[in-house]
Amino acid sequence: MSNHLSHLLAQWYPHRDNADWVLATIYQTEGPCYRKPGAMMLFSSQGDQLGMLSGGCLESDIGVNARKVMQTNKSMLVCYDGTDEDDLSFHLGIGCGGTIYIMLQQVHAANDYLSLAQVYDALKHRISGYLYQSIVEQGNDAQAYFEAKKVTNIAATATLIPSPLNNDDKTNWLATPIVPEPHLLVVGGGIDARPLVNMAEQLGWKVSLWDPRPANARKEYFSNVSHIIKGEAEVLTTFAAEKDVNAAILMSHNVSIDAQALKALANTNIQYLALLGPNNRKQQVITQAEVVEQSLSFTFAGPAGLEIGGTLPESIALSILAECHASLFNKSAQSISHVL
Repeated sequence: MSNHLSHLLAQWYPHRDNADWVLATIYQTEGPCYRKPGAMMLFSSQGDQLGMLSGGCLESDIGVNARKVMQTNKSMLVCYDGTDEDDLSFHLGIGCGGTIYIMLQQVHAANDYLSLAQVYDALKHRISGYLYQSIVEQGNDAQAYFEAKKVTNIAATATLIPSPLNNDDKTNWLATPIVPEPHLLVVGGGIDARPLVNMAEQLGWKVSLWDPRPANARKEYFSNVSHIIKGEAEVLTTFAAEKDVNAAILMSHNVSIDAQALKALANTNIQYLALLGPNNRKQQVITQAEVVEQSLSFTFAGPAGLEIGGTLPESIALSILAECHASLFNKSAQSISHVL
């Protein structure tokens, strides 16, 4: 399981009434912090800790405060100031040097589970939207509601806003974009696709696989994919639309199969498509697909991946997925420290 919200809620939902639960949400940060506003974590009275709000240095203390919320039935606001030598977080070795503000709220049927059940259902059906949470004073009742709404930017972050319900309400609210995990379509179910599929699954992505060759894309080798697609390449057009596919990687090592897939995906709403192989092979695939590269609406990466020296299936998979991730989240894929 990853730390994506959809995975946390999938673990929480079946047990939502079997224990006391507390939702911990980062609603504001100052300076460098491991997680950003909108990050969530769930604690149960049975000892469950779903997700993470720091690199591991604060979770135990957040858990202590979560148990206080369970005992008092009152919400709590906590602050961890990594710049203050007298603050607990400094002694916990938070190291980042930033300040994190966290809201802890009980989650139960009486407060409609803070709308987390609606969020879970929306993510399960790949529906985006916004979760609005009131930043309540210490001990006050929590409010939250979910609004299904198209979120076009998969990398959108949470923001503090005035009350969306009442102009006279002076309470700040946290508006958190709720976006399904990226859905990756892999074309080609050979041996080298296995580490790529496994790595994408570890990232928390949804992965689907298509390969028309009977010997490939076998379930015993790809047990963690969401869909193994059957049929001719034309089915990929409908599949990409109905299943909200964000990106595709063509790695069948067969020019004809890759060309069929490219043609089927050419007019879909995917954001990124990668093609394995050198430039001359890319031109062969484009020619057979009968598409004009300049008319494609998505990022077309061919040859696929970042130049990290990948020569083995695992390092090549890392190279491609890193490029795909950067493209989906609108990042430059440059070294943060600028050493490269």
